[in-house]
Amino acid sequence: MKQKIEAFLDLVKERNGHEPEFLQAVEEVAETVIPYIVKHDIYYGKNILLRMVEPERLISFRVSWVDDDGEIQVNRGYRVQMNSAIGPYKGGLRFHPTVNASILKFLAFEQVFKNSLTTLPMGGGKGGSDFDPKGKSDNEIMRFCHAFMSELFRYIGPNTDVPAGDIGVGTREIGFLFGMYKKLQNEFTGVLTGKGMSWGGSLIRPEATGYGNVYFAQKMLETKNDTIKGKDVVISGSGNVAQYAAEKVLQLGGKVLTLSDSSGYIYDEAGIDEEKLAYVMELKNVKRGRISEYLEVYPDAKFEKGKTPWGVKCDVALPCATQNELFEEDAKKLLDNGCICVSEGANMPSTKDAIAAFHEAKILFAPGKASNAGGVATSGLEMTQNSLRFKWSREEVDNKLKDIMSDIHKSCLEYGKDDDGYVDYVRGANIAGFVKVADAMLAQGIV
Repeated sequence: MKQKIEAFLDLVKERNGHEPEFLQAVEEVAETVIPYIVKHDIYYGKNILLRMVEPERLISFRVSWVDDDGEIQVNRGYRVQMNSAIGPYKGGLRFHPTVNASILKFLAFEQVFKNSLTTLPMGGGKGGSDFDPKGKSDNEIMRFCHAFMSELFRYIGPNTDVPAGDIGVGTREIGFLFGMYKKLQNEFTGVLTGKGMSWGGSLIRPEATGYGNVYFAQKMLETKNDTIKGKDVVISGSGNVAQYAAEKVLQLGGKVLTLSDSSGYIYDEAGIDEEKLAYVMELKNVKRGRISEYLEVYPDAKFEKGKTPWGVKCDVALPCATQNELFEEDAKKLLDNGCICVSEGANMPSTKDAIAAFHEAKILFAPGKASNAGGVATSGLEMTQNSLRFKWSREEVDNKLKDIMSDIHKSCLEYGKDDDGYVDYVRGANIAGFVKVADAMLAQGIV
Protein backbone atom coordinates (compact mmCIF):
# COMPACT_ATOMS: atom_id res chain seq x y z
CA MET A 1 0.00 0.00 0.00
CA LYS A 2 2.83 2.35 0.88
CA GLN A 3 4.35 1.76 -2.56
CA LYS A 4 1.04 2.54 -4.29
CA ILE A 5 0.71 5.81 -2.37
CA GLU A 6 4.32 6.79 -3.05
CA ALA A 7 4.00 5.97 -6.76
CA PHE A 8 0.91 8.17 -7.00
CA LEU A 9 2.55 11.04 -5.12
CA ASP A 10 5.70 10.76 -7.26
CA LEU A 11 3.58 11.22 -10.37
CA VAL A 12 1.82 14.25 -8.87
CA LYS A 13 5.17 15.73 -7.75
CA GLU A 14 6.57 15.25 -11.24
CA ARG A 15 3.85 17.53 -12.59
CA ASN A 16 3.56 19.94 -9.65
CA GLY A 17 6.97 19.89 -7.98
CA HIS A 18 7.08 23.66 -7.50
CA GLU A 19 3.74 23.80 -5.63
CA PRO A 20 4.35 22.77 -1.98
CA GLU A 21 0.94 23.73 -0.56
CA PHE A 22 -0.88 21.79 -3.28
CA LEU A 23 1.33 18.74 -2.79
CA GLN A 24 0.70 18.88 0.98
CA ALA A 25 -3.06 18.82 0.43
CA VAL A 26 -2.86 15.98 -2.11
CA GLU A 27 -0.62 13.87 0.14
CA GLU A 28 -3.03 14.16 3.07
CA VAL A 29 -5.92 12.96 0.89
CA ALA A 30 -3.96 10.23 -0.90
CA GLU A 31 -2.82 8.56 2.33
CA THR A 32 -6.42 7.95 3.40
CA VAL A 33 -8.26 7.60 0.08
CA ILE A 34 -5.93 5.27 -1.88
CA PRO A 35 -6.30 2.41 0.65
CA TYR A 36 -10.08 2.80 0.29
CA ILE A 37 -9.86 2.80 -3.52
CA VAL A 38 -7.76 -0.39 -3.54
CA LYS A 39 -10.40 -2.21 -1.46
CA HIS A 40 -13.29 -1.20 -3.75
CA ASP A 41 -13.28 -2.57 -7.30
CA ILE A 42 -15.70 0.09 -8.54
CA TYR A 43 -12.96 2.74 -8.11
CA TYR A 44 -9.76 0.70 -8.54
CA GLY A 45 -7.92 1.05 -11.85
CA LYS A 46 -9.92 4.08 -13.01
CA ASN A 47 -7.32 6.73 -12.06
CA ILE A 48 -10.11 8.72 -10.43
CA LEU A 49 -7.90 10.41 -7.83
CA LEU A 50 -5.36 11.29 -10.53
CA ARG A 51 -8.17 12.96 -12.48
CA MET A 52 -9.31 14.78 -9.34
CA VAL A 53 -5.90 16.34 -8.67
CA GLU A 54 -5.74 17.82 -12.16
CA PRO A 55 -7.79 21.03 -12.49
CA GLU A 56 -10.40 20.99 -15.22
CA ARG A 57 -9.28 24.54 -15.96
CA LEU A 58 -6.68 26.95 -14.54
CA ILE A 59 -7.08 30.55 -15.66
CA SER A 60 -4.40 33.21 -15.08
CA PHE A 61 -4.80 36.80 -16.20
CA ARG A 62 -3.34 40.29 -15.90
CA VAL A 63 -5.15 42.89 -13.78
CA SER A 64 -4.16 46.49 -14.59
CA TRP A 65 -5.61 49.28 -12.45
CA VAL A 66 -4.84 52.89 -11.48
CA ASP A 67 -4.03 53.88 -7.88
CA ASP A 68 -4.93 57.19 -6.20
CA ASP A 69 -1.65 58.76 -7.35
CA GLY A 70 -2.50 58.03 -10.98
CA GLU A 71 0.10 55.26 -11.21
CA ILE A 72 -0.74 52.13 -13.21
CA GLN A 73 -0.43 49.00 -11.07
CA VAL A 74 -0.34 45.42 -12.34
CA ASN A 75 -1.43 42.33 -10.41
CA ARG A 76 -2.01 38.73 -11.37
CA GLY A 77 -5.49 37.18 -11.19
CA TYR A 78 -6.43 33.51 -11.08
CA ARG A 79 -9.38 31.15 -11.14
CA VAL A 80 -8.86 27.42 -10.58
CA GLN A 81 -11.89 25.44 -11.75
CA MET A 82 -11.02 22.13 -10.14
CA ASN A 83 -13.96 19.76 -10.47
CA SER A 84 -17.57 20.15 -11.64
CA ALA A 85 -18.77 16.54 -11.37
CA ILE A 86 -21.51 17.28 -8.81
CA GLY A 87 -22.33 20.91 -9.66
CA PRO A 88 -21.02 24.31 -10.78
CA TYR A 89 -17.60 25.31 -9.48
CA LYS A 90 -17.92 26.94 -6.05
CA GLY A 91 -15.23 28.53 -3.91
CA GLY A 92 -13.87 31.83 -2.70
CA LEU A 93 -11.70 34.59 -4.08
CA ARG A 94 -8.64 35.51 -2.00
CA PHE A 95 -6.86 38.87 -2.27
CA HIS A 96 -3.50 38.59 -0.50
CA PRO A 97 0.14 39.16 -1.52
CA THR A 98 0.95 35.47 -0.91
CA VAL A 99 -1.59 34.24 -3.50
CA ASN A 100 -0.11 32.02 -6.20
CA ALA A 101 -1.14 29.00 -8.26
CA SER A 102 0.02 26.49 -5.62
CA ILE A 103 -2.05 28.00 -2.82
CA LEU A 104 -5.13 28.33 -5.01
CA LYS A 105 -4.82 24.76 -6.33
CA PHE A 106 -4.58 23.44 -2.78
CA LEU A 107 -7.62 25.47 -1.76
CA ALA A 108 -9.57 24.37 -4.85
CA PHE A 109 -8.67 20.71 -4.24
CA GLU A 110 -9.80 20.95 -0.62
CA GLN A 111 -12.95 22.74 -1.80
CA VAL A 112 -13.96 19.75 -3.95
CA PHE A 113 -14.11 17.52 -0.86
CA LYS A 114 -15.58 20.19 1.39
CA ASN A 115 -18.41 20.98 -1.03
CA SER A 116 -19.11 17.29 -1.50
CA LEU A 117 -19.44 16.88 2.29
CA THR A 118 -22.11 19.59 2.50
CA THR A 119 -24.47 17.32 0.48
CA LEU A 120 -25.29 20.36 -1.72
CA PRO A 121 -24.76 20.18 -5.53
CA MET A 122 -21.55 22.21 -5.76
CA GLY A 123 -18.25 21.47 -7.49
CA GLY A 124 -14.93 22.91 -6.32
CA GLY A 125 -13.00 26.00 -7.37
CA LYS A 126 -10.91 28.84 -5.97
CA GLY A 127 -9.45 32.08 -7.22
CA GLY A 128 -7.97 35.41 -6.31
CA SER A 129 -5.05 37.74 -6.80
CA ASP A 130 -1.74 38.81 -5.24
CA PHE A 131 -3.38 42.23 -4.69
CA ASP A 132 -3.15 43.44 -1.06
CA PRO A 133 -6.24 45.38 0.13
CA LYS A 134 -4.44 46.55 3.29
CA GLY A 135 -3.64 50.24 3.17
CA LYS A 136 -5.68 50.80 0.00
CA SER A 137 -8.47 53.37 -0.22
CA ASP A 138 -12.04 52.34 -1.02
CA ASN A 139 -11.64 53.89 -4.48
CA GLU A 140 -8.45 51.90 -5.16
CA ILE A 141 -10.16 48.68 -4.07
CA MET A 142 -13.15 49.51 -6.28
CA ARG A 143 -10.92 50.13 -9.31
CA PHE A 144 -9.00 46.91 -8.70
CA CYS A 145 -12.19 44.83 -8.25
CA HIS A 146 -13.71 46.29 -11.42
CA ALA A 147 -10.54 45.53 -13.38
CA PHE A 148 -10.38 42.00 -11.91
CA MET A 149 -13.99 41.24 -12.82
CA SER A 150 -13.64 42.70 -16.31
CA GLU A 151 -11.50 39.65 -17.07
CA LEU A 152 -13.02 37.02 -14.76
CA PHE A 153 -16.64 37.59 -15.89
CA ARG A 154 -16.20 35.59 -19.08
CA TYR A 155 -15.43 32.39 -17.12
CA ILE A 156 -18.15 32.45 -14.43
CA GLY A 157 -21.94 32.35 -14.17
CA PRO A 158 -24.75 31.09 -11.90
CA ASN A 159 -24.70 27.66 -13.55
CA THR A 160 -20.98 27.57 -14.33
CA ASP A 161 -18.88 28.99 -11.50
CA VAL A 162 -20.06 30.94 -8.43
CA PRO A 163 -17.21 32.64 -6.53
CA ALA A 164 -17.49 33.88 -2.96
CA GLY A 165 -15.29 35.82 -0.54
CA ASP A 166 -12.20 34.62 1.30
CA ILE A 167 -9.21 36.34 2.92
CA GLY A 168 -9.16 39.98 1.79
CA VAL A 169 -12.55 39.72 0.09
CA GLY A 170 -15.53 40.78 2.21
CA THR A 171 -18.90 42.34 1.49
CA ARG A 172 -17.27 45.54 0.19
CA GLU A 173 -15.19 43.69 -2.39
CA ILE A 174 -18.06 41.37 -3.35
CA GLY A 175 -20.18 44.48 -3.98
CA PHE A 176 -17.65 46.01 -6.33
CA LEU A 177 -17.15 42.69 -8.15
CA PHE A 178 -20.89 42.08 -8.47
CA GLY A 179 -21.50 45.60 -9.76
CA MET A 180 -19.06 45.15 -12.64
CA TYR A 181 -20.36 41.65 -13.45
CA LYS A 182 -23.93 42.99 -13.58
CA LYS A 183 -22.86 45.83 -15.86
CA LEU A 184 -20.92 43.59 -18.26
CA GLN A 185 -23.55 40.84 -18.49
CA ASN A 186 -26.58 43.14 -18.18
CA GLU A 187 -28.31 40.72 -15.82
CA PHE A 188 -28.95 40.32 -12.10
CA THR A 189 -28.09 36.73 -11.15
CA GLY A 190 -26.69 34.90 -8.15
CA VAL A 191 -23.21 34.72 -9.62
CA LEU A 192 -21.44 35.69 -6.39
CA THR A 193 -22.24 34.74 -2.80
CA GLY A 194 -21.54 36.75 0.32
CA LYS A 195 -23.58 39.62 -1.11
CA GLY A 196 -25.12 42.43 0.95
CA MET A 197 -28.52 41.77 2.48
CA SER A 198 -30.30 44.34 0.30
CA TRP A 199 -29.09 42.81 -2.98
CA GLY A 200 -29.33 39.03 -2.71
CA GLY A 201 -27.30 38.08 0.34
CA SER A 202 -28.28 35.46 2.90
CA LEU A 203 -28.71 35.88 6.62
CA ILE A 204 -26.05 34.03 8.65
CA ARG A 205 -23.58 33.99 5.69
CA PRO A 206 -21.00 36.25 7.43
CA GLU A 207 -21.24 34.13 10.58
CA ALA A 208 -21.48 30.73 8.90
CA THR A 209 -17.85 29.52 8.81
CA GLY A 210 -17.18 30.46 12.43
CA TYR A 211 -20.55 29.22 13.68
CA GLY A 212 -20.25 25.99 11.70
CA ASN A 213 -16.78 25.31 13.10
CA VAL A 214 -18.07 25.56 16.66
CA TYR A 215 -21.14 23.45 15.83
CA PHE A 216 -18.77 20.76 14.54
CA ALA A 217 -16.58 20.97 17.65
CA GLN A 218 -19.72 20.62 19.76
CA LYS A 219 -20.69 17.48 17.81
CA MET A 220 -17.25 15.98 18.39
CA LEU A 221 -17.43 16.72 22.11
CA GLU A 222 -20.89 15.12 22.28
CA THR A 223 -19.30 11.79 21.26
CA LYS A 224 -17.49 12.03 24.62
CA ASN A 225 -20.65 13.16 26.45
CA ASP A 226 -19.16 16.63 26.74
CA THR A 227 -19.95 20.18 25.51
CA ILE A 228 -18.35 23.57 24.85
CA LYS A 229 -19.95 24.93 28.03
CA GLY A 230 -17.35 25.76 30.66
CA LYS A 231 -14.41 25.14 28.32
CA ASP A 232 -11.39 27.44 27.91
CA VAL A 233 -11.03 28.11 24.18
CA VAL A 234 -7.99 29.43 22.30
CA ILE A 235 -8.69 30.98 18.88
CA SER A 236 -6.20 32.21 16.28
CA GLY A 237 -7.09 34.95 13.83
CA SER A 238 -9.33 37.98 14.33
CA GLY A 239 -11.06 38.15 10.97
CA ASN A 240 -14.52 36.98 10.00
CA VAL A 241 -14.08 33.29 10.92
CA ALA A 242 -12.39 33.92 14.26
CA GLN A 243 -14.86 36.64 15.28
CA TYR A 244 -17.94 34.51 14.76
CA ALA A 245 -16.33 31.37 16.16
CA ALA A 246 -15.71 33.42 19.31
CA GLU A 247 -19.30 34.68 19.29
CA LYS A 248 -20.72 31.15 19.07
CA VAL A 249 -18.36 29.86 21.78
CA LEU A 250 -19.67 32.58 24.10
CA GLN A 251 -23.29 31.74 23.20
CA LEU A 252 -22.64 28.10 24.09
CA GLY A 253 -21.08 28.98 27.45
CA GLY A 254 -17.38 28.71 26.63
CA LYS A 255 -14.61 31.16 27.56
CA VAL A 256 -12.51 32.74 24.78
CA LEU A 257 -8.93 33.48 25.86
CA THR A 258 -7.11 34.59 22.70
CA LEU A 259 -7.36 36.21 19.28
CA SER A 260 -4.53 37.05 16.89
CA ASP A 261 -3.40 38.62 13.64
CA SER A 262 -0.15 38.62 11.67
CA SER A 263 1.49 40.86 14.30
CA GLY A 264 0.93 38.50 17.26
CA TYR A 265 -1.78 37.42 19.68
CA ILE A 266 -3.66 38.81 22.67
CA TYR A 267 -4.31 36.76 25.81
CA ASP A 268 -7.09 37.91 28.10
CA GLU A 269 -7.14 35.70 31.20
CA ALA A 270 -10.52 37.14 32.27
CA GLY A 271 -11.99 36.08 28.94
CA ILE A 272 -12.99 37.96 25.80
CA ASP A 273 -16.68 38.52 26.55
CA GLU A 274 -19.43 39.95 24.32
CA GLU A 275 -18.45 43.57 25.02
CA LYS A 276 -14.77 42.93 24.29
CA LEU A 277 -15.61 40.95 21.15
CA ALA A 278 -17.77 43.83 19.90
CA TYR A 279 -14.73 46.10 20.31
CA VAL A 280 -12.57 43.64 18.32
CA MET A 281 -15.17 43.55 15.53
CA GLU A 282 -15.18 47.35 15.31
CA LEU A 283 -11.38 47.45 15.47
CA LYS A 284 -10.89 44.90 12.66
CA ASN A 285 -13.95 45.50 10.46
CA VAL A 286 -14.36 49.27 10.66
CA LYS A 287 -11.09 50.80 11.83
CA ARG A 288 -9.02 48.02 10.20
CA GLY A 289 -6.57 48.22 13.09
CA ARG A 290 -4.16 45.72 14.64
CA ILE A 291 -5.08 43.29 17.41
CA SER A 292 -2.42 44.85 19.70
CA GLU A 293 -4.68 47.91 20.01
CA TYR A 294 -6.96 45.76 22.20
CA LEU A 295 -4.63 46.56 25.13
CA GLU A 296 -5.34 50.28 24.80
CA VAL A 297 -8.91 49.59 25.94
CA TYR A 298 -8.31 46.45 28.03
CA PRO A 299 -4.85 46.92 29.60
CA ASP A 300 -5.07 43.82 31.80
CA ALA A 301 -4.67 41.65 28.69
CA LYS A 302 -1.27 40.62 27.30
CA PHE A 303 0.08 40.94 23.76
CA GLU A 304 2.71 38.51 22.48
CA LYS A 305 4.36 40.04 19.44
CA GLY A 306 5.07 37.78 16.46
CA LYS A 307 3.75 34.67 18.19
CA THR A 308 0.80 32.28 17.82
CA PRO A 309 -1.43 31.39 20.80
CA TRP A 310 -0.86 27.64 20.95
CA GLY A 311 1.17 27.79 24.18
CA VAL A 312 -1.83 29.09 26.14
CA LYS A 313 -3.46 26.46 28.37
CA CYS A 314 -6.89 25.51 26.99
CA ASP A 315 -9.46 22.76 26.54
CA VAL A 316 -10.37 23.54 22.93
CA ALA A 317 -8.28 25.10 20.13
CA LEU A 318 -9.80 26.68 17.02
CA PRO A 319 -7.16 27.61 14.39
CA CYS A 320 -9.00 30.25 12.32
CA ALA A 321 -6.20 32.32 10.72
CA THR A 322 -4.50 30.76 7.69
CA GLN A 323 -2.76 27.67 6.30
CA ASN A 324 0.21 26.08 8.10
CA GLU A 325 -0.05 28.15 11.27
CA LEU A 326 0.03 25.23 13.74
CA PHE A 327 3.21 23.13 13.71
CA GLU A 328 4.26 19.93 15.48
CA GLU A 329 5.82 21.82 18.41
CA ASP A 330 2.57 23.80 18.75
CA ALA A 331 0.55 20.58 18.79
CA LYS A 332 2.77 19.21 21.56
CA LYS A 333 2.27 22.38 23.60
CA LEU A 334 -1.50 22.06 23.25
CA LEU A 335 -1.38 18.41 24.27
CA ASP A 336 0.91 19.09 27.23
CA ASN A 337 -1.53 21.77 28.39
CA GLY A 338 -4.48 19.39 28.32
CA CYS A 339 -6.22 20.35 25.07
CA ILE A 340 -8.85 17.73 24.19
CA CYS A 341 -10.32 19.12 20.97
CA VAL A 342 -8.96 20.92 17.88
CA SER A 343 -11.38 22.06 15.18
CA GLU A 344 -9.96 23.85 12.14
CA GLY A 345 -11.70 27.06 11.10
CA ALA A 346 -9.08 27.95 8.47
CA ASN A 347 -8.04 25.85 5.47
CA MET A 348 -5.21 23.42 6.32
CA PRO A 349 -3.91 25.41 9.34
CA SER A 350 -2.28 22.33 10.90
CA THR A 351 0.81 20.79 9.34
CA LYS A 352 1.05 17.06 8.64
CA ASP A 353 3.28 16.50 11.70
CA ALA A 354 0.89 18.43 13.94
CA ILE A 355 -2.04 16.29 12.78
CA ALA A 356 0.02 13.14 13.40
CA ALA A 357 0.63 14.31 16.98
CA PHE A 358 -3.09 14.87 17.55
CA HIS A 359 -3.91 11.43 16.14
CA GLU A 360 -1.24 9.73 18.22
CA ALA A 361 -2.68 11.34 21.35
CA LYS A 362 -6.18 10.31 20.16
CA ILE A 363 -7.76 13.68 20.90
CA LEU A 364 -10.69 15.05 18.89
CA PHE A 365 -9.31 16.63 15.71
CA ALA A 366 -11.39 17.98 12.79
CA PRO A 367 -9.83 18.93 9.43
CA GLY A 368 -10.98 22.18 7.83
CA LYS A 369 -12.67 20.45 4.88
CA ALA A 370 -15.22 19.15 7.41
CA SER A 371 -15.27 21.65 10.26
CA ASN A 372 -15.16 24.90 8.26
CA ALA A 373 -17.59 23.77 5.56
CA GLY A 374 -20.35 25.90 7.10
CA GLY A 375 -19.30 28.91 5.06
CA VAL A 376 -19.62 27.29 1.67
CA ALA A 377 -22.73 25.43 2.82
CA THR A 378 -24.44 28.73 3.57
CA SER A 379 -23.16 30.09 0.26
CA GLY A 380 -25.01 27.16 -1.30
CA LEU A 381 -28.11 28.17 0.64
CA GLU A 382 -27.65 31.73 -0.69
CA MET A 383 -27.53 30.32 -4.23
CA THR A 384 -30.78 28.48 -3.57
CA GLN A 385 -32.47 31.61 -2.25
CA ASN A 386 -31.26 33.59 -5.28
CA SER A 387 -32.69 30.97 -7.63
CA LEU A 388 -36.02 31.05 -5.79
CA ARG A 389 -36.03 34.88 -5.57
CA PHE A 390 -36.77 34.28 -1.88
CA LYS A 391 -35.17 34.92 1.52
CA TRP A 392 -35.24 32.60 4.52
CA SER A 393 -35.26 33.91 8.09
CA ARG A 394 -32.16 33.93 10.27
CA GLU A 395 -33.51 31.00 12.28
CA GLU A 396 -34.26 28.98 9.14
CA VAL A 397 -30.74 29.45 7.74
CA ASP A 398 -29.11 28.76 11.12
CA ASN A 399 -31.12 25.56 11.53
CA LYS A 400 -30.17 24.42 8.02
CA LEU A 401 -26.50 25.18 8.85
CA LYS A 402 -26.71 23.11 12.05
CA ASP A 403 -28.29 20.23 10.13
CA ILE A 404 -25.57 20.35 7.45
CA MET A 405 -22.76 20.36 10.03
CA SER A 406 -24.45 17.45 11.81
CA ASP A 407 -24.70 15.53 8.51
CA ILE A 408 -21.01 16.18 7.80
CA HIS A 409 -20.16 14.86 11.25
CA LYS A 410 -22.22 11.71 10.62
CA SER A 411 -20.38 11.15 7.32
CA CYS A 412 -17.03 11.45 9.09
CA LEU A 413 -18.16 8.89 11.68
CA GLU A 414 -19.30 6.50 8.93
CA TYR A 415 -15.93 6.37 7.20
CA GLY A 416 -13.55 7.36 10.00
CA LYS A 417 -14.40 5.21 13.01
CA ASP A 418 -11.70 2.73 14.06
CA ASP A 419 -12.35 -0.64 15.69
CA ASP A 420 -11.35 0.77 19.07
CA GLY A 421 -13.96 3.53 18.75
CA TYR A 422 -11.52 6.36 17.96
CA VAL A 423 -12.70 8.57 15.10
CA ASP A 424 -10.14 9.63 12.50
CA TYR A 425 -12.04 12.66 11.18
CA VAL A 426 -9.39 13.27 8.51
CA ARG A 427 -9.92 9.84 6.98
CA GLY A 428 -13.68 10.07 7.42
CA ALA A 429 -13.92 13.47 5.70
CA ASN A 430 -11.60 12.52 2.86
CA ILE A 431 -13.36 9.26 2.01
CA ALA A 432 -16.88 10.66 2.40
CA GLY A 433 -16.02 13.59 0.14
CA PHE A 434 -14.27 11.34 -2.38
CA VAL A 435 -17.09 8.80 -2.73
CA LYS A 436 -19.74 11.30 -3.84
CA VAL A 437 -17.48 12.98 -6.41
CA ALA A 438 -16.04 9.68 -7.64
CA ASP A 439 -19.50 8.17 -8.17
CA ALA A 440 -20.52 11.20 -10.24
CA MET A 441 -17.33 11.02 -12.31
CA LEU A 442 -17.85 7.34 -13.02
CA ALA A 443 -21.46 7.96 -14.07
CA GLN A 444 -20.44 10.74 -16.48
CA GLY A 445 -17.64 8.82 -18.19
CA ILE A 446 -14.19 10.08 -19.14
CA VAL A 447 -14.78 13.80 -19.64
